[in-house]
Amino acid sequence: MSSIGMTEKQNIMEYKEEYNKVYSVLVSQPKPERSPYYEIEKKYNLKIDWRPFIKVEGVSEKEFRKNRIRIDEYSCVIFTSKNAIENYFRLAEETRVKISQETRYFCLTEAIANYLQKYILYRKRKVFMGKKHMEDLHNYFMKYKAEKFLMPCSNLGAKEYLPYLQKNNLNFTDIVMYNTVNADLSDLSDVFYDVLVFFSPQGIESLFANFQDFKQNKTRIAVFGSQTLQAVLDNKLHANIQAPTPEAPSMAMALERYLQKSNG
Repeated sequence: MSSIGMTEKQNIMEYKEEYNKVYSVLVSQPKPERSPYYEIEKKYNLKIDWRPFIKVEGVSEKEFRKNRIRIDEYSCVIFTSKNAIENYFRLAEETRVKISQETRYFCLTEAIANYLQKYILYRKRKVFMGKKHMEDLHNYFMKYKAEKFLMPCSNLGAKEYLPYLQKNNLNFTDIVMYNTVNADLSDLSDVFYDVLVFFSPQGIESLFANFQDFKQNKTRIAVFGSQTLQAVLDNKLHANIQAPTPEAPSMAMALERYLQKSNG
């Protein structure tokens, strides 16, 4: 697997995009049922493949018990992802803990809150949702400030959420319930894609873990988010396509804007 961009001596600001035609794209995520990428694929006669560069592995019951934490001792739970929900209820079952029907759930987004319906009888007075940020839930947190909060997270931690919780003196415990690890991509070693699409720094890490000698060459790299962009720059690569921006708030929109120039 290889790719387009700067040599190590070139300055990022001096990079000149050539907009070579794109024939194939690899999106480093699981394939969704519905996606704007499918329309892009037809419109520009592309081949778009989907392959997660990272995978989630649940912490074992034995490993979890070492923390000496009982899930049922927490009356409030903070969910920042669907993976957190899945592994919270999995470990509750494996440790034979019965979760009270009075437990309150604080979800970062509506999508996460809706996912809870797979596991509980959904009652609005027990489920609170934000729009994207922890601050969106501030009024609810303050209402139950005297309660004990549990926040399931991955081995990557929850650094971006801790400052808010600490600043507001919430009685919380963040606990690793699942691990985010690099996926095995060895079967792609002889496969070339014109565009690689990344959504997290871990995706970039997985790329180099699987292909230590990766060179960008003529591959375009698309990145979502400032942290992903920084990971690209730290590895001396060039980000040809970036999102979100005012013109392209989604990766699909950013990709199409690029294709309008490369394949137009």
